[in-house]
Amino acid sequence: MYLGLDVGTSGVKAVLVNEAGAVVATAARELSLSHPAPLWSEQDPDAWAEAATGAVDDLARHHPREVARVRGIGLSGQMHGAALLDENGRPLRPAILWNDGRSQAECGELERRCPSLHAIAGNLAMPGFTAPKLLWVARHEPEIFWRVAKVLLPKAYVRYRLTGAMVEDMSDAAGTLWLDVGRRSWSLELLKATGLDLHHMPDLVEGSAVSAVLASDLAQRWGMAKDVVVAGGAGDNAASAIGLGAIAPGDAFLSLGTSGVVFRVTDRFAPAPVSAVHAFCHALPGLWHQMGVMLSAAASLAWLAGVMETPTAALLAPLGERVEGPSPVKFLPYLDGERTPHNDATASGAFVGLRAATGRGQMVQAVLEGVAFAARDNLAVLSTASGPIVELDLVGGGSRSPLWAQICADVLGIPVHRVEEGEVGAALGAARLARLAVTGEDPADVCTRPRRLASFVPRASVASAYDEAYRRWRELYPALKESP
Repeated sequence: MYLGLDVGTSGVKAVLVNEAGAVVATAARELSLSHPAPLWSEQDPDAWAEAATGAVDDLARHHPREVARVRGIGLSGQMHGAALLDENGRPLRPAILWNDGRSQAECGELERRCPSLHAIAGNLAMPGFTAPKLLWVARHEPEIFWRVAKVLLPKAYVRYRLTGAMVEDMSDAAGTLWLDVGRRSWSLELLKATGLDLHHMPDLVEGSAVSAVLASDLAQRWGMAKDVVVAGGAGDNAASAIGLGAIAPGDAFLSLGTSGVVFRVTDRFAPAPVSAVHAFCHALPGLWHQMGVMLSAAASLAWLAGVMETPTAALLAPLGERVEGPSPVKFLPYLDGERTPHNDATASGAFVGLRAATGRGQMVQAVLEGVAFAARDNLAVLSTASGPIVELDLVGGGSRSPLWAQICADVLGIPVHRVEEGEVGAALGAARLARLAVTGEDPADVCTRPRRLASFVPRASVASAYDEAYRRWRELYPALKESP
């Protein structure tokens, strides 16, 4: 039995996976976000650890026999977040998250300090990444910066609380702007540019390698053996890829989680920073991946549901499982700024085309289409960087909606597939990495593809209408950007 923990932004998911590779039980604990100032997004690192242990507590309470047979634990997590620890391993301040946009000025400073940044890290400096956050802390909170003994990403902090070891995997480390992504090692040059050194960094392991052993008190608490290993794990999207069996060059998927991602596996380090494409290590040795990232995907729909004080399911139900053409309303899903292709932390969301006769359904449809249009932006730059993508598996909370899946297929112009366990893909991937760490099996034997539940193909009847709607949608960002 193997346990996967996914430390997300809105909550922590835990899954138990048996020797046959099937999910036998799940548990979840919610997390809250703090926005103490415009563009800021923070969480308490201890809340991650408490939610993770609480989720395992729930599994141990309801499935004690299965939990007792756990041999390995894998971790997945939201990327880029900066948990700043003092010499005693305690957080110095709330963690600054991936969707925090305060460090735009520091991004420019980092690129000036380190002209070779793009070649080494493979990415543009963006406010969501970890390194600019440390420059911001050094400038605005110097009394905290000088006390920083270690910088950990979210899942690495949970690992530390589970095992006492400070270790990070390659895929998550690649999102810091401190990793030499091609060489899969920390870059002294990039660290120096932010006033840090190797002693500030956790040790590095591959995602399928053993990183530590579960603390004895937790093993006893959950009725586990004393030698349960914790795998290196992966950043959330790389972990989702492992859960989907996306481990061969060219494999691709679309994630509609809190954020949105178009992800493709590569067999080499293939940076394309000009178009704001991310190039990171994959969770397995010898593999890398490219990503286009949208900062607000399912979060856009959740935002609308909150504003309208209506559950998401109730918003979607009146629209059915397909629409017969684009909404007359357009929506820009830049509620937290945007990464690919704009790299603009100050970009903002907008509804355009509202009329007195506009109804709730048209606005809901506009949000779904706005996210799909943003995904088409991402698909376009990835196709330019490394060739066309001809189909996508669909994962994340948004994958539950057949309507959204059909809209994505119509807008992207390629087949989209809903898959089994698509909502727990990252946690499933983490559990698979735990198995690889324990058994040393061939990844191809463990990281199999999930069963496809439904396939959605582009409809010729709406293709030209969506092409025109996308063309007009693309005019909105530059037009609104120029507005005072």
